[in-house]
Amino acid sequence: MKIRRALLSDIPDIKEIAEKAWRPTYDHILTEEQTVYMLDLMYNSKTLENQINGEIAYFMVDENQEKLGYFAVENVNEHTVKLHKLYLDPAKKQKGLGSKIIEFVKEWALMNKRNHIILNVNKNNSSIQFYQKMGFIIIEEMILDIGNGYVMDDYVMQLHLSSFQLDV
Repeated sequence: MKIRRALLSDIPDIKEIAEKAWRPTYDHILTEEQTVYMLDLMYNSKTLENQINGEIAYFMVDENQEKLGYFAVENVNEHTVKLHKLYLDPAKKQKGLGSKIIEFVKEWALMNKRNHIILNVNKNNSSIQFYQKMGFIIIEEMILDIGNGYVMDDYVMQLHLSSFQLDV
């Protein structure tokens, strides 16, 4: 597995993985109409281009020329990194891949002198248990209006990094 910074040329792969990952993840949570709306809102080429060229760092997860997934992180203040996205191609999921990505994000946060990682996760998403296993705790509930009559009903989860050391 190789983690590398995403390029603008990776946008089609990010969109393809999002399309493949979202329905199995959210089909029991969101209507198809909301899924289509959110995919267009969050994964249109212009939005991705602005984020990749902006403050959000996108990373691709590759193995032998195959795109396994992607994730995105951002330094939101002097203490905190936000994990905005973490999606894997359902056909290429491997046991332990998510854990390796979280370890990478921890190291990235520590190298950026941040001591917290936060993320938002839908309250009905089964990945909550994964994040708790990785040491995240629920710190807040948040309902975010995303337009068109839709909301995101999320937990905000946090991982405190003071007990972690950077392996250099």
